[in-house]
Amino acid sequence: MKLHEYQAKDVLQRYGVAVQPGIVAYSVDEAVAAAEKMKAERGIDLFVVKAQIHAGGRGKGGGVKLARGVAEVREKANAILGMMLKTHQTGPEGQKVRAVLIAEASDIAKEFYLGITLDRQRNQNVVMASTEGGVEIETVAEEHPEKILKVWIDPVTGIQPFHARRLAYSLGFEGEALKQAVKFILALYKAYEETDAAIAEINPLVLTAQGDVIAVDAKITFDSNALYMHPDLAALRDVHEEAPLEVEASEHGLNYIKLDGNVGCMVNGAGLAMATMDIIKLAGGEPANFLDVGGGANAQTVEAGFRIILKDPNVKAILVNIFGGIVRCDRVANGVVEAARKVEIRVPLIVRLQGTNAAEGQQILKDSGLKVETAILLKEAAEKVTSALAA
Repeated sequence: MKLHEYQAKDVLQRYGVAVQPGIVAYSVDEAVAAAEKMKAERGIDLFVVKAQIHAGGRGKGGGVKLARGVAEVREKANAILGMMLKTHQTGPEGQKVRAVLIAEASDIAKEFYLGITLDRQRNQNVVMASTEGGVEIETVAEEHPEKILKVWIDPVTGIQPFHARRLAYSLGFEGEALKQAVKFILALYKAYEETDAAIAEINPLVLTAQGDVIAVDAKITFDSNALYMHPDLAALRDVHEEAPLEVEASEHGLNYIKLDGNVGCMVNGAGLAMATMDIIKLAGGEPANFLDVGGGANAQTVEAGFRIILKDPNVKAILVNIFGGIVRCDRVANGVVEAARKVEIRVPLIVRLQGTNAAEGQQILKDSGLKVETAILLKEAAEKVTSALAA
């Protein structure tokens, strides 16, 4: 689950991470009120109006604007709020801006990058830092990999002050700024670990002309599997930033990701779902989605899966691929029959059942009177799908 910039900064502040001051606003009037409050309390008159969407590249898309004075805040907020902001991460359709962050403009001396994530090859968290702040880390990794500094953290001992000092020295911090940078890195790591984040990213991390080290931008993505332990963080979810079908699927306990193909996939188990998509492509088709109904597939989840898949107008055929391990195939077959009678399926339907009571499940499908093809081998199922598409 992703957070907006203003949410990420609020979370980080709880752990002592220094961030750029700002107030979120959902209307032009709220933006003006925020600027007036900051001017009265902090005596500032130079602001940044920042679109709040779950995507990078906001500045290049026109979603980050400098405003001199409260009057310009009104003008810039009016231009940004409600716009369909298009960046390299939103796709061509863009994302509607529903909120802006009114932030104090920083007098930037230097910009850096700082991020933390899990290195799955080493099974350790890795803290990454670079002097190339303000630039996408993927671009830096591709063009100047030597400029990315990495420190791996032993999960037994955790991060130590010497780790933070090594990174801060390498970035060129000195004197009081060095102390602030060390404190910043340690606080960010604590926030990352205690919130069960998948990634915490500060880009840019800024050294101001006054010698302060602060986060001008912040991105946090949480491990969704751990959110049950953090109801306060789960409450920050913004469903407007997610694909509608993915939101609907989550309400039914389904894992769904829309793709660009024409073969709808309904599978139990993430690994089997990936294998199913691979073999569809090998057979000449293109998967339209990733849909994992989980180990407890029943009539309700199968029905919900069919409804979600069929809302994609690109779907021209559906492949149901179930391995009966935790769940019995005859139970799934009954679920498919019951769901298919409630949901109008106008595209070819191929069902592959393997595992516990697979033969019984196939017989249930044959006796159902439904227009459905069955398969035993995965390759056979994929070939039947592509044949149906060509018919």
